[in-house]
Amino acid sequence: MLFLLSFRNAPPGLLTLKLAFNINILLNLVLGLIMFGLGLSLTQNDFKQLFNQPRALAVGLMSQMLLLPFVAWIIAVNSNLNPEMQVGIMILSVCPGGITSNLVSYYVKGNVALAISLTVCNALLSLFSIPILVNLFLEHFVNSGQMIELPFWQTMFDIFIVTILPAILGILARYKWGGSALKLEKNLNYVLPLLLLLVFGFKFLAGSEKGGTAMTLQDLKELSVWMIVLNVGSMITGFLAGIFGKLSFRNRITIAVEVGLHNTALALLIAGDKLGIPTMEKPALVYALYSFVITFLVAWTMMKLDPTFRKENTAA
Repeated sequence: MLFLLSFRNAPPGLLTLKLAFNINILLNLVLGLIMFGLGLSLTQNDFKQLFNQPRALAVGLMSQMLLLPFVAWIIAVNSNLNPEMQVGIMILSVCPGGITSNLVSYYVKGNVALAISLTVCNALLSLFSIPILVNLFLEHFVNSGQMIELPFWQTMFDIFIVTILPAILGILARYKWGGSALKLEKNLNYVLPLLLLLVFGFKFLAGSEKGGTAMTLQDLKELSVWMIVLNVGSMITGFLAGIFGKLSFRNRITIAVEVGLHNTALALLIAGDKLGIPTMEKPALVYALYSFVITFLVAWTMMKLDPTFRKENTAA
């Protein structure tokens, strides 16, 4: 109601500005609630797991922080997309997965403890990696005549406010209120998908002057193939890294899922709210259309095709 009342009696130009401003506020709020929900789901055992499987954690972090941006760079430079969309692909590659990837790991019987450990570590590392890497991407793909940059300290602070701080508050809420906090987590599981759908739908359909991206059918056609390639290529890279790291099949599947699914809400926040370039948001929006279903189907198929893993689960 307040969201609608804020537009009352506003001149057309001011109305457009307020609409764009409010959709970005809603995006910040949704991302904060997602991370708050992640904090509510964490237990002491989850933090102990950070030290119980160091090799798997190291392979997973290397895959997400180093190999994934490299794969995205290969895709971006070989695509026929404009430079701003290429940067959008790169921004997506440095936004680590979150609750969604943990959920897929659970459904395909991956190592959920490892998935959560990777999510926590990546959330902390992204405070530094996102402002540094995004500025490098901008310099490589876009900056020729005009200078576009992401302020390091301000971006770091903003990411902390919408990711790390809500997660800490979620952890504290679970510690203090226990069962009541878990009920809140269940309610968030119903509310957050609807809010995300609202934000993504608006970003997808609305014009850039209203806070959307003015996505066209041509944009969708151009980006779809590359986003599917990024999704599947990321999973294959994560799985191969697990093989070279001599990890168990379950851990390979988990890393493949974690590398394959990205935090599209965070990518939208960086591209749209912080940089203010709607075209850079388009890859994340198109990626969100396919990534969950593709990641789940690829991981499920890999699980079913592996005889050793089937035997392990039958014995269990």
